[in-house]
Amino acid sequence: QVQLVESGGGLVQAGGSLRLSCAASGGTFRRYAMGWFRQAPGKEREFVVAISGGGYSTYYADSVKGRSTISRDNAKKTVYLQMNSLKPEDTAVYYCAAAANFGSVSERGYDYWGQGTQVTVSS
Repeated sequence: QVQLVESGGGLVQAGGSLRLSCAASGGTFRRYAMGWFRQAPGKEREFVVAISGGGYSTYYADSVKGRSTISRDNAKKTVYLQMNSLKPEDTAVYYCAAAANFGSVSERGYDYWGQGTQVTVSS
């Protein structure tokens, strides 16, 4: 069983930056691919980015590609999402999730989820 806790969300102006963190406990962290998803008000949860267990492979949604960077520190059991050049349309609750296999962009591919952290980008 893996527990995930996100942090780092907040209110930022358009063009600003935030770094989200997701701390894991339980399980063997390095064995899990990690992903970030987000859910805006009135919309379905959508894939943002994923990273493999060793951190060597990543995959970004087009909506954040070039503006965001995912990384992980397996010794600290933490995954990070650095978001730059934020836009109002990035406003959402951001969730981290753990998967047994890397490569899924679907919620169904992830086994464990955090509670989410709110990101609000003002124009």
